[in-house]
Amino acid sequence: MFTIDSGALGWAAFAIFAALVEVLVPHFGIIFAAIGAVAAAVAAVFGVGLPFQIAVFLVTTGVSVALLRQRFVGGTEKRRMPSRADAHIGREGVVTLDIEPVVGAGRVNVGGEDWAARADASVAAGTRIRVVGSDGIVLKVTPT
Repeated sequence: MFTIDSGALGWAAFAIFAALVEVLVPHFGIIFAAIGAVAAAVAAVFGVGLPFQIAVFLVTTGVSVALLRQRFVGGTEKRRMPSRADAHIGREGVVTLDIEPVVGAGRVNVGGEDWAARADASVAAGTRIRVVGSDGIVLKVTPT
């Protein structure tokens, strides 16, 4: 029969505490423990012993991590904000100041705008380039 004893109340209190921690500390991952505690509280209501309640808690927590983690974490990946430099990827330009990969210096003109640039190899001023990427406000270029 259904009985609400201190075990069920303890699991319910733990579930509420874990849910509050999850709300206050986003992406902490304790929500899975809250799910397991709810399942253990339900087991306690049905009158099963503490060892079985602990097993239900552990199994439910593990299964919820395995099944739900990707869904929760998938939406929290950091998305890079597009920069003005990204708009120039694929465009061509001209090197205005020699690009030296060792020193990290170089400038290009792309679309009438002056940009800091870098390349895998040295590129002399006056060389035509294509923008292949960006790193913040620095264009990654390659000779055409």
